[in-house]
Amino acid sequence: MLIVDAANVVGSVPDGWWRDRRGAAERLRDLLAARNEGEEIILVVEGAARGVESVPGVRVDSAPGSGDDRIVELAAAHADRGCVVVTADRELRERVRAYGVRCVGPRTVRPAD
Repeated sequence: MLIVDAANVVGSVPDGWWRDRRGAAERLRDLLAARNEGEEIILVVEGAARGVESVPGVRVDSAPGSGDDRIVELAAAHADRGCVVVTADRELRERVRAYGVRCVGPRTVRPAD
């Protein structure tokens, strides 16, 4: 299972994402879906990106509050399934590692343009 911190991954490439946060999250979702090779992917969105729809291959989870808190909840719930969190956020990495979850950086799923 792959849990993706949408805000962090989208923010890792300065391509104007701040003008359309929802659209940036949708583009990331579509990129993840196109590259999915059968793994379960959860894309956690927050703020202006809430409400982005799921697509085949990517379940979108709209965090009711903090995206980081929701990612920690999901990581804790799925830690026994070989869960990996995609984020560069140091504090979030420490929080999920407490559950034995592995972390990788944004370039794992979205190489810099």
